Amino acid sequence: MVMGNLIGMVLVMEVIVSGFSYGPYGVDALSMQYYMMSCPFAKQIVTNNVNRALQADPTLAAALGCDGSVLIDSTKENTAEKDSPANLSLRGYEVIDDAKEELEQQCPGVVSCADIVAMAARDAVLWSGGPYYDIPNGRKDGSRSKIQDTINLPSPSLNASELIRMFGQHGFTAQDMVALSGAHTLGVARCSSFKSRLSTVDPTLDSSFAKTLSKTCSAGDDAEQPFDATKNTFDNFYFNALQRKSGVLFSDQTLYTSPRTRGIVNGYAMNQAMFFFDFQQAMVKMSLLDVKEGTKGEVRENCRKIN
Repeated sequence: MVMGNLIGMVLVMEVIVSGFSYGPYGVDALSMQYYMMSCPFAKQIVTNNVNRALQADPTLAAALGCDGSVLIDSTKENTAEKDSPANLSLRGYEVIDDAKEELEQQCPGVVSCADIVAMAARDAVLWSGGPYYDIPNGRKDGSRSKIQDTINLPSPSLNASELIRMFGQHGFTAQDMVALSGAHTLGVARCSSFKSRLSTVDPTLDSSFAKTLSKTCSAGDDAEQPFDATKNTFDNFYFNALQRKSGVLFSDQTLYTSPRTRGIVNGYAMNQAMFFFDFQQAMVKMSLLDVKEGTKGEVRENCRKIN
């Protein structure tokens, strides 16, 4: 699952935690060298596929972060996560498919779709000018993908206190949450996610920017608005926009409105290196959420369906 356009989405984000484990030892433990013997070129194969795709379409960078369960296609018997309204902005499935196909030729049945997604998100951040962070591998793919699970995704209408509480339930600090929200420096939001801010006077929204958003929404609910002026570049411009009361989503602007998080926003707006460092740490932390190891999961042959 994802949180808006978090790369991981970002930006992608699993908010129900069914496991939290990490360790460099043991057959099934996550490890930085997990594929060293079984598929030594795994990371390079994923990186090559991601870079080729982004050279052809830089806008894909914001769409490459998601949990492996969102890759599964819907069937007649089940509506999967990818068809939830919360996930309709996701793209780039074919990038994961291409990497998986090449990996299956090199080392069949070894590299999970969940690991491919995690590596692809990391590579997309770096390609877009963001920081490099390494993540342990060894995740297995889950066998569940249901649309009802997406109701747990953070809503764009949440305020800072609600976001702090939701993230805090899963071990994230307020600073982690703000740093992860900075992934919105990539990509766009659909009008349906922010049009409620335009129906009445929103004191947290700059009046001139409100006109910009209204013009975007004149094209309909699916019209897209960049989160900041450099939608394909990973930088700290998102936080500068919040200082100008030009956050697209209410859940964006609330980070500056709230005294609990305003200082963090100001720090990141002034110091991109600090934002990059905290984002690195938070993304590694996120990569350990909902980890399935050993017999708790599988390695899918095709990322779009359960074996």
